[in-house]
Amino acid sequence: MFEHALASAAPSTIRGLSLVPVRADLWRVANRSGTVLGHIERHADPDGDRFAARRLIFAMRMMDLGVFCRLDDAADCFRS
Repeated sequence: MFEHALASAAPSTIRGLSLVPVRADLWRVANRSGTVLGHIERHADPDGDRFAARRLIFAMRMMDLGVFCRLDDAADCFRS
């Protein structure tokens, strides 16, 4: 499955966004110019993995955007 392969991969791109592994199950999301937009974190769930998206606001604040069943759905939150 794509999501599991991403955990050990070098920086990946999905839908025009760079997903850079920070640690196991956590990726930094950046746009094409390299601006960090936030993070996506994978959580194990009995029904399958869930991906929580959090947008970076200013330098130190995060805003929860939602929890998704698919990594690419979580990444869509950062497209604007």
